[in-house]
Amino acid sequence: MKTIGKLLFISSLALTASCGSGNKWHLEGRIDGLGENDLVVLEGNNQGYWYPMDTIEIKGNGSFSYSRDAQGYPDIYRLRIGEKSLYFPIDSIETLKITAQAPDIDTNHSLSGTPQAANLEHVDSLLRAETASGNVQSVTSNADLKRELGKMILADPAGIVPYYIISKRVGGQPLFNPAVKEDLRIIGAVANAFNEQRPSDPRTTYLRNLFISNRPKSGKVNEENVAYANEVRAFDINLFDNEGKRHSLLDLTSKGNVVILNFTAYTAEDSPAFNVMLNNVYQKYHQQGLEIFQVAFDSDEYAWKQTAKNLPWITVLNGAADGDKALRDYNVGSLPAVFIFDRNGDVVERVTDMSTLDSSVARRL
Repeated sequence: MKTIGKLLFISSLALTASCGSGNKWHLEGRIDGLGENDLVVLEGNNQGYWYPMDTIEIKGNGSFSYSRDAQGYPDIYRLRIGEKSLYFPIDSIETLKITAQAPDIDTNHSLSGTPQAANLEHVDSLLRAETASGNVQSVTSNADLKRELGKMILADPAGIVPYYIISKRVGGQPLFNPAVKEDLRIIGAVANAFNEQRPSDPRTTYLRNLFISNRPKSGKVNEENVAYANEVRAFDINLFDNEGKRHSLLDLTSKGNVVILNFTAYTAEDSPAFNVMLNNVYQKYHQQGLEIFQVAFDSDEYAWKQTAKNLPWITVLNGAADGDKALRDYNVGSLPAVFIFDRNGDVVERVTDMSTLDSSVARRL
């Protein structure tokens, strides 16, 4: 578990690196086992079509360092050696670390450096485990696997890893098939999130058309689909408040309220000002059905309690013993982070500009 001090230190290092290196993203790492004539190709994707963008220069000891201009929106890339490929996400101007063993770089690699990279590697590890039995075709109908992936998607539907998941094909079949009602609902959540939060992203039109073209023409609600939707809700957070009472995020979001989920640290320098902004929105909309579920990552439990007891909303502590699962589930790389759940209990927005929080909440009430 990273303490909040470590998280802030890592964030400051990343900021310093990006400011000094311009508007670029970076790859660094090592690929062992390359043959003399092996070529490492960087490829991009255009709605399912992979095309070569560059080659990666590998030193004699297998190490490499590569940078490229950021394109203004997150994307998925891959490194290809022969017929084997290693996929990785790029959000903006981060540095991603890759280690791999050729020739099987698709199954023998690790990604680190960003939450998106860790989540994408987790997705691929789940798929590798399911295909290890040799029955590739059963993967797309594995209910437990699809439920786990569905939760990852709904935790941050406008993220690049959710797009990767619903675009993934296994054994030539789509992992999330738009012809299947339950899968179409997940695709629709991603399409809606991209439409609202990434209107200029080149994938948004594709996602919207994919959903609309497969939507039932009758407009009737399928009961099985509703049951599945309730079952796949986003990841729960179940922790104790300053009075020792346990609170569940999904219990709160199931009561028909609009809910702000906030990951924060009270010991951070800007925490008091941030809580003032939250309180302004809370006081304005609480009577209309707004609730706040605030998760604090503070190593000093006493200091956390002193702040928490003065706040009017639910605040719980994610201590060292609780690990960093909540951060990984919601793809959080820096604090504070804010999400909005609508009255149906769905994550509908990740707020990156606090000046828009008031209007974002108002739209949901």
